[in-house]
Amino acid sequence: MTKLATRTSPSLAVTYSDVVRAADAIRGAVIPTRFEPSRTLSTLLNAQIWLKFENLQFTASYKERGALNKLLSLSEAERQNGVIAMSAGNHAQGVAYHARRLGIPATIVMPASTPTIKVENTRSHGAHVLLESQTLEQAYAFAVAYGEERGMTFVHPFNDPAVIAGQGTVAIEMLAVAPDLEVLIVPIGGGGLISGMAVAAKAINPKIKIIGVEAQLYPSMLNAVKKSSLPVGGDTLAEGIAVTTPGTVTREIVEALVDDILLVSESDLERAVSLLITIEKTVVEGAGAAGLAALIGANRLYKGRKIGLVLCGGNIDTRLLASVLTRELARDGRLSRLAIDIPDRPGQLAQVAGIIGKAGANVVEVYHQRVFTDVPAKGTELHLVIETRDRAHLDQVVSGLKEGGYAVIVKSSTGAGAP
Repeated sequence: MTKLATRTSPSLAVTYSDVVRAADAIRGAVIPTRFEPSRTLSTLLNAQIWLKFENLQFTASYKERGALNKLLSLSEAERQNGVIAMSAGNHAQGVAYHARRLGIPATIVMPASTPTIKVENTRSHGAHVLLESQTLEQAYAFAVAYGEERGMTFVHPFNDPAVIAGQGTVAIEMLAVAPDLEVLIVPIGGGGLISGMAVAAKAINPKIKIIGVEAQLYPSMLNAVKKSSLPVGGDTLAEGIAVTTPGTVTREIVEALVDDILLVSESDLERAVSLLITIEKTVVEGAGAAGLAALIGANRLYKGRKIGLVLCGGNIDTRLLASVLTRELARDGRLSRLAIDIPDRPGQLAQVAGIIGKAGANVVEVYHQRVFTDVPAKGTELHLVIETRDRAHLDQVVSGLKEGGYAVIVKSSTGAGAP
């Protein structure tokens, strides 16, 4: 493990006292979400895994904590002038929700490409939403300029000491329940959550390890603190931590207090989302599953350790969630696509279906391909999607079809085939 923390105890923008004050300030307005061990995940990953369910906040994200702490720090004049924020997701909803509670006018700038459901969710909390620009960077520049012209206070999603202190309250709650935690694994986007949590956790237990997690496609904080130049960009399941430029305040805290940063693949993010639904019966977005994804990808580093994971958000599009779950079924061999060459005559489909049914599998989809195929004109290519118990059961079905005289190709989840 590469150590990032300098341990020089620099004068940081956020102190433990700031986080304690934030905890007092937001108490009663933000849910102290449950923090519990997962017996099944612990057995599966050979570690003592505890989960902090921040996806159960009212707006389904920890972002409420920092947003509320910032809003409570405003003067009366600042409250009257209103606030402005830029966000395509969780920060927008956190600011909008608590601004309405406090009677503060809120304007949220969102990129024009923001999904309609996120726009409407933000509007439902009473905020004035402006759809501007095509990228987050352009929307950010617009929001700053728009707010300055109207005397509004800008509520930054991560590069603000009051916001960072609010996010750090997550660690206080975790360590109050399990003070002997050895490792905290925390998602990193702009760095607000891990910065606040690191300040609090290191003050409570200086020996605790703080591990950050970034999507492999967005290693922006890793690049910043390790002086590397890994490429940044692309479509990631963890859009909540898909930040191209981390904060300057958060970077300083990460350099001082975070022990390492891990990168997670898209396949591990998908598996983590699926495991949390299957095992814990809880819905998380890609960023919320990043900590578990890191354990999946680097399990050997944490064997036997007592680990706290933050399920930082649960706002995931339902169609995307359905796709993730279906792809995971395919990876596990529980949902498979078969291509079978058959003679184009009556009774062949029934014969194939009979073999599959006798093996105890279920046919989910079926269609014939007669034109775009290399089989002879008197033949056809039968495409089936079947449901099986696991990969061993799939192998049993394929063997039965081959014994019946059929040529079978199993299509993988990536589109490749195997005979």
